[in-house]
Amino acid sequence: MKKYLFLAMIAAFGLASCTSNQEKETAQTAKTEEGATTGLRIAYVELDSLMSQYQLYKDYEQVLTQKGTEIQNTLAQKQRKLENNMAAMQRKYENNGFQTRDELERAQQNLQKQEYELQELAAQLNNEFNEEQARINQEARDSIQNFLKIYNKTKKYDYVMIKAGDNLLIANPKYNITNDIVTGLNKRYNAKK
Repeated sequence: MKKYLFLAMIAAFGLASCTSNQEKETAQTAKTEEGATTGLRIAYVELDSLMSQYQLYKDYEQVLTQKGTEIQNTLAQKQRKLENNMAAMQRKYENNGFQTRDELERAQQNLQKQEYELQELAAQLNNEFNEEQARINQEARDSIQNFLKIYNKTKKYDYVMIKAGDNLLIANPKYNITNDIVTGLNKRYNAKK
């Protein structure tokens, strides 16, 4: 489940497409209205640390894991029932338990219907899981972005980037604001609970 959250958060923040432009802009300087030159203020947050330390992610991971387990258990139970019905029909067929060809065909159609319903249920549960995951990812992203807007009112960074894997090849640790962000997010999240 962590893998799904991690991949979804990377996609949600659009990291891959933004990184090269942000790195180029980091090297440039900005001119103020008076004509003076100042450097850009840039900070970064480590995504893996954010996800492992932000309580909201931990809670959501638990919810998604539980939902995934429930789906697997439901589908496994239905699959076992279908397999038992198939085995029972096979035994009945081998023991000449069907009186007519029509009776055999109805039994086969019934099994096909059960198999189709199982496939439909699997697709439905998968869609529900994906919708729940998308909702959770959106809520997490909104939470982080809203917090960063408030946080940045006093810090006044030009850019706050996400460091995920090796998308930032070189990052000076003094610009790492992960601990500040995680602490602030958790404080706000726990206050809402």
